[in-house]
Amino acid sequence: MNDAAAHTPASPPPTPWERGRPARARVSARTPLSRERVVEAALTVLDRQGLDGLSMRQVAAELGVTVSALYAHVRSKDDLLELMYTRLFDGAALPEPDPERWQEQLRDYARTGRERLLSHRDMARISMAYAPFTAELLPHVEAFLGLLRTAGLPDRIAAEAGDLISTYIDGFVLGETMWRERAAEAAGEDAEDASDHPDVNGMAAEMQDYFASLPESDFPHLHALAGLMVTDSADERFGIGVEIILRGLASYLPDAAAGRTVPSEPDHD
Repeated sequence: MNDAAAHTPASPPPTPWERGRPARARVSARTPLSRERVVEAALTVLDRQGLDGLSMRQVAAELGVTVSALYAHVRSKDDLLELMYTRLFDGAALPEPDPERWQEQLRDYARTGRERLLSHRDMARISMAYAPFTAELLPHVEAFLGLLRTAGLPDRIAAEAGDLISTYIDGFVLGETMWRERAAEAAGEDAEDASDHPDVNGMAAEMQDYFASLPESDFPHLHALAGLMVTDSADERFGIGVEIILRGLASYLPDAAAGRTVPSEPDHD
């Protein structure tokens, strides 16, 4: 997404899968319900009950309206989930691509992407279910790909890297939140209260002790790496994963890739 100093592209036309969405309803004093309020209520229900507990009926109850009233603003639950995901990007902007700082810019992108998904319960699950190609998010996707291409990566690698990085962020946050929920269930607490629960650390330590106890003759690698696997620092593990991806991408830059053949399109015989 371009910043204030950059040229602002024209808004793209609605995508084919958005054309059935109801137009934004005019709000009067008698009908204060709006699409924005519906999305906010849905996020409240999501944080309280999780994705499995989110329903149009629950959202309507949160707003004190009938379920049918919601359909003046969203066409379905799937449409609502997509709008909730899009809401995460309100105010988000990517910097102008800088080929001298592309790795730093991608680190920032990954870090903020993780923070964005962690801002609401089960948002990683929603993110993995919906491709971010709505009209509202296309400028963000365009700017993200710009970071990769301006770095000098071959187009095939830039295209694949965009999906790879997004999938890594989604998958990491999904696993991270699942561990938190397990720790919360073990403690009899709500999942949203388990982000820093000591049981998360305890579960990691228990697994490390188990790996270390394995016979070294049969499991030499698990035994040797026991203290480094399943660490209790999600921030550290996430950062190392990002660095692995960045170093791999750097190997495809023109200077580093001398003599390397960029993978061709797969055969479809």
